[in-house]
Amino acid sequence: MIKGELEKILGAGEVLLQQPMSQYTSFKVGGAAEHLVKPKDYNKVAEVIAFCSARDIPLYVLGRGTNLLVSDKGLPGVVIALTDNLAKITVAGVKIIAQAGAPLPKVSSVALANKLTGLEFAGGIPGSMGGAVVMNAGAYDGEIKNVLRRVLAVNSQGELVTFGPKEMELAYRSSAFQHNGHVVLEAELELAPGDPMAIQAKMNEFNRRRREKQPLEAASAGSTFKRPQGHYAGQLIESCNFRGTSLGGAAVSEKHCGFIINRGYATAQDIYNLILKVQGEVEKKHNVRLMPEVKIWGEFIEPR
Repeated sequence: MIKGELEKILGAGEVLLQQPMSQYTSFKVGGAAEHLVKPKDYNKVAEVIAFCSARDIPLYVLGRGTNLLVSDKGLPGVVIALTDNLAKITVAGVKIIAQAGAPLPKVSSVALANKLTGLEFAGGIPGSMGGAVVMNAGAYDGEIKNVLRRVLAVNSQGELVTFGPKEMELAYRSSAFQHNGHVVLEAELELAPGDPMAIQAKMNEFNRRRREKQPLEAASAGSTFKRPQGHYAGQLIESCNFRGTSLGGAAVSEKHCGFIINRGYATAQDIYNLILKVQGEVEKKHNVRLMPEVKIWGEFIEPR
């Protein structure tokens, strides 16, 4: 029934059934999505959201899956994927307008090609523009908050809404979009004219640091935990002797303790269990509760 109704909105053959989320996430784990769709314009996204909202169908909005852990049990309802289907990038003077599915490194490269500075920090962040807005993504000397001027989103009734900087409530790894139910469709960034050689040099330096300090060769979802106030998550985890610790196929990275990685045969439950174990030990030793930066979707078994 759901498939047929969605096809009335999107067209025949546009609804994928039982799609393994391991193919859509950088952790490379996760069970099947009951229905997965890739709308090709904003109106179709809005119609799918309104359809699911009116019928209380569980709805998940997926970017490039680089900051996400999906349960082995999969996801009921509908997953809307905003990737290459909505990835247009437009330049107008010092402004870049990027659709939600545009890869952040690509947006950064477009900035460089147009001699615009302010987005160098994003060159190595593997997620999408939409995800970067929702998480207020950042690294090194920058964050999306510094350059984001306008966002076009859609609410649960399928209505398009425009947000300015204050309405977005951007803070460290958080935004209004994490709790207001709106789905980001497009972001407008305001940069500044710059020297392309200096921009490239800065991007190269940030990427060098990433290669040296982060386990880029392993399947992960980036930094597993948010930085707690006054501390660094990786240092707290290392102080609890977790470096290299494994649980099933999941492990705390030898290279950077702030990363939990998939050693190639992890289940989502393995990763989840290790997250809880790290949280528990750090809280016991330091009285600091580490909060996951990674989004967690679906049902997990709570360890005893």
